[in-house]
Amino acid sequence: MQHIAHIYPDMSQGDRKSLASACLNNFGRTLIENYSTKDMLSRMHDHEITGPGFHALKEARDADKPVILVTGHFGNYEATRAALVSQGFAIGGLYRDMSNPYFNAHYVKTMEAFGGPVFPQGRKGTAGFVRHLKAGGQLVLLFDQHVFHAPVMDFLGAPARTATSAADLALRFDAALIPFYGIRQDDGLGFETTLEAPIPHSDALTMTQAMNDSISARIRTNPEQWFWVPRRWRPDQI
Repeated sequence: MQHIAHIYPDMSQGDRKSLASACLNNFGRTLIENYSTKDMLSRMHDHEITGPGFHALKEARDADKPVILVTGHFGNYEATRAALVSQGFAIGGLYRDMSNPYFNAHYVKTMEAFGGPVFPQGRKGTAGFVRHLKAGGQLVLLFDQHVFHAPVMDFLGAPARTATSAADLALRFDAALIPFYGIRQDDGLGFETTLEAPIPHSDALTMTQAMNDSISARIRTNPEQWFWVPRRWRPDQI
């Protein structure tokens, strides 16, 4: 509720409560879907993928050029990954180890079930991540959470620290940087899976701001589909 009020100060308390409830509804559905990998992969088999970024992704794959797919905690990003996997793409990912080792083992196994290698954050995982990119692989990065000491950029019209790592990697390895989204439909079950046009290479700050602008536009269209819970804005860190 605090985050929603921060971005929508003129929204009524009732509407904020409705938005918060809808946000958690989407999160609950996403959690269940992502732990039902067989069913999710079956549902997304041969699912239509739209947007100019899909053509760019296929061109990059055919040319053995690396691709970094970027998104946030919006809709269900695994829906698009599952749709891509069903069409022969091996989409890898980078994850943060959970503190509970028993849950972490299950968590990693679940992510791997969607197809494509996954790598833990840290030196060992980053090395594998980089090797995958160098070999012309495709990887997913989520970028919409606060990162200490990262540059301050505009996010939904408010200053927020945002990591430039996705843009840094794209520039370093000449990888296409493509925003993508799995947008939940009104029935609560279906998805629009879309890949936007690649972000032009320039410098890391400009490219990262373009990423922020991309997801901000999606959130403003469907605010209930973004995960408003984590502390995205930390005024004490600005």
